[in-house]
Formats: sequence, C-alpha cells, structure tokens
Amino acid sequence: MYKTVWILTLLLSGTLMAKEHKLSIVIHGGAGTILKKNLSGKKEAEIRAKLTQALDAGYKVLENGGESTAAVMAAINVMENSPLFNSGKGAVYNKVGKHELDASIMRGSDLQAGAVAGVKKTKNPINAAFEVLKNSPHVMLSGEGADKFAKQQQLEMVNNSYFDTDYRYQQWQAINDKKEVSLSEDLLKTDSKFGTVGAVAIDINGTIAAGTSTGGMTNKAFGRIGDSPIIGAGTYADDRSCGISATGHGEYFIRYAVAHDICARVLYKKNGLNQAANEVINQELVKAGGDGGIIGLDNKGNVVMTFNTAGMYRGFKTSEKKAQVFIYKTN
Repeated sequence: MYKTVWILTLLLSGTLMAKEHKLSIVIHGGAGTILKKNLSGKKEAEIRAKLTQALDAGYKVLENGGESTAAVMAAINVMENSPLFNSGKGAVYNKVGKHELDASIMRGSDLQAGAVAGVKKTKNPINAAFEVLKNSPHVMLSGEGADKFAKQQQLEMVNNSYFDTDYRYQQWQAINDKKEVSLSEDLLKTDSKFGTVGAVAIDINGTIAAGTSTGGMTNKAFGRIGDSPIIGAGTYADDRSCGISATGHGEYFIRYAVAHDICARVLYKKNGLNQAANEVINQELVKAGGDGGIIGLDNKGNVVMTFNTAGMYRGFKTSEKKAQVFIYKTN
C-alpha cells in the first residue's frame, strides 16, 4: 500500500511539475531611427513608464494563471490606448486623412489565429483579432466587415476621430506638404511607418501566444495592408519552436515571411532563437534593404529582441527577472 501511495505521489508531483513553465512576456512599441538626441527627457520617461505598465499588465495575467493570449491582449491594450505609439489611439493617418488599423494574434498550442485589417471603428483591434480566432471560422476579416464583426462580439466601438492626435496629424501634413511625394521612396523611407506594438507571452501551461497591432504607415494608400495582420509575416506562434511579433517595413516582412521564417529555423534547423532572429533580421533583411525588428520567446521562455535600426521600444519581464525596458541600441 505504501509503495502504491509513493508511486501515485511521484506521478502527481511529476504531472504538476510538467505543467509549470517559466512565465515570460516581451513587448515592443516600434522600431526606427530612435535616437536619444531626438527624445526629450520627459518623452523618454513617458515611453519607459508606458512600456513598464504594459509589461506589468500582461505579466499580472500570467502570474494569476491566465492564458498567454489574455496576457498578450492586456499588454497590447495598454499601448493601443496610449498616443505614444502607432496603434489604436495615436494611429497614423492614411492618404485621405483617416485611420485604418490592423492586428493579429496567434496561439502556439494549436496554431489557431485571428486577424483584422483596415478597421476604422474598433477601439482595440487586437481584441477583435482574438474574437476572430475564438468565434469565427476564418483567420482574417477586413474593413467594414471586420468592424461589424467586432460590434457583434460586443467590443467597444468608437468614431474614427477617436484615434486622432495632433502629433500624427502634423506628421501627415508634413508629408502632404511635400511636392511630388514618391510612394516608393519618400513614404517608405520615413520613420512615420514605425510605431507598431506587439507582445509575446508564455503561460504556466507552456502555451506561447503572439500578437501585433498597428496603424500602418503615415499617408499610406487607402486600403493598404502591411505585415502586422498577416500570420507568418508580422505574427507567428508555435509551441514547438517560438513566438514572434514584428515591427518595421511591412512590405519586406511580408515578402520574407519573417515571423514564420525565424520559427522555422528554430524548429527545423534546431537553431537557437537568438541565432535564428539574427540571421533573418540582421542578415536576410539587411541585404534586401528592409528595416525593423522583432521580439520573441522560445518554448523555454527565453527572450529575444533583435532589430537592425537605431532603436526599438522594447521590454520584458519573466518569473526570474523583473520588468526591464529599453529604447536605444544599448539601453
């Protein structure tokens, strides 16, 4: 009898231990020519505080036993609601002076994913993306149909003017004031295309989730869709390898299937996540002329934050390390 109890105790403790994984969350708030000389001390402090708030919101979900998808949404909601980033409130203006927002989320345990593109009235696009994952047979909904779906799911809806900010309006005006703006050169080279937000988390069950949300690029063509809502380009998660959220020049991230490529290198080539991210971001993309970066986690909860620009708003928090946030190449 005692032997049976002992065996059962070992089995139960082993099962519980198998379910306990290192909790981790990593976020980004955009990459680009982010230089210390261009940020006031006040603005830098505001950005660092908001990144920390986002990390704390996401990690709290994990700490309370919540799912990684919920943690990702909690972190991204903080940034979507802040005019400091190009996502939700503070989204950039398109060619006709309106806001079109994109988002996606993916769960690594079963490769389920949801995305919305070109929404104009959904306050938090990442929440709409999750509702697509949870309540739709489709992966991506766009435009008016995506907004209608979000409303049916009882998500908070707003007028398009809710997303207005003076800072983004001035950016848009500056581009429009130029004569003969070239879509292929001036628009795609300006840092106003950056500011996308994202998060990747791993929960106590070892499930990885990744999410990305953006307003796109300033003065973008009406209806333009970047990499953020595209599974495999701007977002990807697979418990067998890693979770990735990207920010940068979306056209390149789409062509090179950046998020999926990194995870595939981890899964099939057995590369470490840091090596895989470096090969794609600092080699493949650089050779092609693509700017930007990624954040990610492997299935052990190890963090990566890789970018080929002057800076990237980013940070992480794990069960082993308190919240840390960074802006520039070195800190």
